[in-house]
Amino acid sequence: MRKISEQMEMHVKQIGIVGGTGYTGVELLRMLAVHPEVEVRCLTSRSEAGKSVVSLYPWLHAYPDLVFDAPSADALSACDLVFYATPNQIAMHDAPALIESGCRVIDLAADFRFSDVSAWEQTYQATHAAPELAQQAVYGLPEQFRETIARASLVGNPGCYPTASILALLPLVEAGLLSDTHVILDGKSGASGAGRSARTDLIVAEASDNFHAYGADGHRHGPEIAEQLTHIAGQSIDVTFVPHLLPMIRGIEVTAYVSTSIPLDAVRDLYRSRYATEPLVRVVEPGMHPETRWVRGSNLCTLGLYSQRPGQLIVSSVIDNLVKGAAGQAIQNMNLMLGLDETMGLPMHALSP
Repeated sequence: MRKISEQMEMHVKQIGIVGGTGYTGVELLRMLAVHPEVEVRCLTSRSEAGKSVVSLYPWLHAYPDLVFDAPSADALSACDLVFYATPNQIAMHDAPALIESGCRVIDLAADFRFSDVSAWEQTYQATHAAPELAQQAVYGLPEQFRETIARASLVGNPGCYPTASILALLPLVEAGLLSDTHVILDGKSGASGAGRSARTDLIVAEASDNFHAYGADGHRHGPEIAEQLTHIAGQSIDVTFVPHLLPMIRGIEVTAYVSTSIPLDAVRDLYRSRYATEPLVRVVEPGMHPETRWVRGSNLCTLGLYSQRPGQLIVSSVIDNLVKGAAGQAIQNMNLMLGLDETMGLPMHALSP
C-alpha cells in the first residue's frame, strides 16, 4: 500500500501561488483544496510571510501546515505550474526565468493579456518588461482557445469584464454576423472586483445603497475586449465599454448591444449550437433574464438573448467575477495545461441564498 501511495503522490502536480492573500489568491486556495490532482507546494506573500494559511483564513483548514513565504525563484521553479494572483507588472518580471526553468505560468493580472505590446503599454501607461514573451502568451479563454491553452507555457488569464463580454458576443462575432462593427457594453460589478486593498469608496457606508458608473471616459478592459473581438472577427471591432459599481460583493452582469440582420430565433439557434458542448456556458430559455445569484460561487457563465426591434440584438451575460472571472477560469486553464479534465475541481453550481 505504501508503494502505491508513493506512486500516486508522484503524479500529483505541484502548484505555486504568488500573491495568496488577495481575493483571487484565496479563491485559488479554496478551489485547489478539493482538486484531486494537484497540491499547493509554494505560497508567497511579502506582507504575510511566516504566517500560516489557517491563522489568516481559518475556513481553509485543508492547509494545516501551509505557510506563506517570501517569494523565492528556486521554490517557485520547482513547481509544475505557478499562478500569479498579484497586481499588474509583477509577473512580467518573473515569468521569463520560471518558463526557462520548465515551469508553466498563469498570470491573473493583465501583463500577458495583450499580444499587441504597444496597446498594452498605452493602456497601462508603462513599459512592458517582457515584450517578446507577451507576444507568445495565450489568452486564457478556453471557449475560444482551448487547444492552444493546452500547449501553452504562459497564459494571460482574461479580465472579469472581458470574460463576460467576449462570451456574450463570441458566437455572433465568430460567425461574422455583425451588421455594425461598433458594439456597446454596459457592465456592472460587485465591489470585490476592485480587490482587497482598503479604499474609501468601497466601505459599506459609501458603497451600500449606491450605484454609479466609473471609467466612462475609457476603462482598461475596453482595449482588451476590443483586441480579442478583433482577433476573433478578423476585422476591427470598435468597443464602447462603461463599467458600474453595484452595492454587492460578488457578481458581474454585462449587457451587450449590437446590430445584426439575422432574426432572434436564428441567433438563439446559433448560440445554442456554439455552446452546446461547452460545460461552463449556459443559454437561458426565451423570456428569462440571467441573474448574478444564478452563478455566485460557480465557474459558470449564463447568457440571455433579446431584441426590441429588427436588426438589434441584446445579450445579457452573468458570471462570478472571482470565479469564472478570475480564479476559477485560471484553474480551468491549469487543467487544460496539465492534461486534466477541464472542469476538475471547479464549482459547477451556484451558492444559494
